[in-house]
Amino acid sequence: MERIRLTLERITAFTCPPEKQQAFLWDTEAPGLAVRATTSGNKSFIFESKLNRRTIRITLGDVRVWLLKSAWLDGKEVQRGAREEAGRLKTLIDQGKDPRQVAADEIAASEARRDEHVATQHAEEQTARRNQITVREVWDAYINARRSKWSPRHLIDHQKVMLPERISERKSAHQLTAGVLAPLALLPLAALTPDRVAEWLETETPKRGTQAALAFRLLRAFINWCNGEVEYQNIASADACARKVGRDHLKKSTAKKDSLQREQLRLWFEAVKRIQNPTIAAYLQGLLITGARRNELAGLRWDEVDFQWNSLTIRDKVDGERTIPLTPYFASLLRDLQARNQTPPPVRRLNTLKARGEEWKPSPWVFSSPTSATGRLQEPSIAHRNAIAAVGLPQLSLHGLRRSFGSLSEWCEVPVGIVAQIMGHKPSATAEKHYRERPLDLLRMWHSKIEGWILEQAEIEQPQSDTVSPSLRVVA
Repeated sequence: MERIRLTLERITAFTCPPEKQQAFLWDTEAPGLAVRATTSGNKSFIFESKLNRRTIRITLGDVRVWLLKSAWLDGKEVQRGAREEAGRLKTLIDQGKDPRQVAADEIAASEARRDEHVATQHAEEQTARRNQITVREVWDAYINARRSKWSPRHLIDHQKVMLPERISERKSAHQLTAGVLAPLALLPLAALTPDRVAEWLETETPKRGTQAALAFRLLRAFINWCNGEVEYQNIASADACARKVGRDHLKKSTAKKDSLQREQLRLWFEAVKRIQNPTIAAYLQGLLITGARRNELAGLRWDEVDFQWNSLTIRDKVDGERTIPLTPYFASLLRDLQARNQTPPPVRRLNTLKARGEEWKPSPWVFSSPTSATGRLQEPSIAHRNAIAAVGLPQLSLHGLRRSFGSLSEWCEVPVGIVAQIMGHKPSATAEKHYRERPLDLLRMWHSKIEGWILEQAEIEQPQSDTVSPSLRVVA
């Protein structure tokens, strides 16, 4: 191979002969360095040498990009030249290293360092995110993940305890209402420690002990869920809601015993009948007469009321559903509600609905509420408390009406199993579980007797019914 000292002029003048596809112009100063020219007119620096008796040829780059000799500025190499690069490659070969493998290893190492840097940066961002994420953000994720497995009531409980502070429309403009967990909502999840939860309980328990106890149980389940999720694991302290924290800062729960006494029935019915909302009045009387749970009765639909066979199908929270008798007095209340429900609103209201592209139709709910988002009665407790306070009766919860049904039924000497079946209690004895199948007629006979006795004590006339046997003895 002919060698000459490469210069810019010689490189510029060098061309590939027409009869060849490529030609080489070898340098005398840098062993293995050459300029390769092709028939298309392209020229590039190449390096060629032998390693283990095999020829290695490496293209350095276009002669228009690469300098022949390195450029220096203030003692630093600012651009490597082709001769210096050829010398570096020759050194590697003399050391028995393949420059191509060395380059591949350097690229792999560089990519590994880059990936490690990205991973480290991502981990730091994740750590920062984990340290900054708030209780409310994770609470919302918790609700979305679990809502399909919860009952509607349980879902509402989780939403209410985390309600943010807001101006109440029904109270003074200066009074704020918020969920009991609202003071913890904006804290970082990592700030949920036993001391912080204890401090929150000390503040909330004196003001609303029952809600604080419920929120504490919900918060404990929430933290257990967090520690089972990879994304939120080990952020909040696992002992934040330890039993000791609740035991030291929550009021000891005692079984409630609120119920109506026999001599209070007349005043109670008078008070409830004065409630201007007929739906709430009928609902409250239904709780006392049926002994149903508040949400079981509030969720009653018209297709679950059978006036022909005098029965109600209630969605039981224990067994799915149960069928109980529809007693005469309660049936009369429901017939009044049905007549109201099926009566169209005024023409002006109908025109308004029509203008909005809506069509009026009767509500499917027995205890409907046009102002409720669900379309059914949501919170009758306020009207009930105000009504009984007006007549001087002690405070009585809605569950107390259910308790009253069970207690007052003993005056009629009704078998305990009958009362339990009407109320939806699970059988507690072997005979009840396996050897008692009471038909609806039998339940109706006893249930009508209970209703008749309650109305008698309240000095209310019982509607005529053939289902009550006159031979049944009433205890005075």
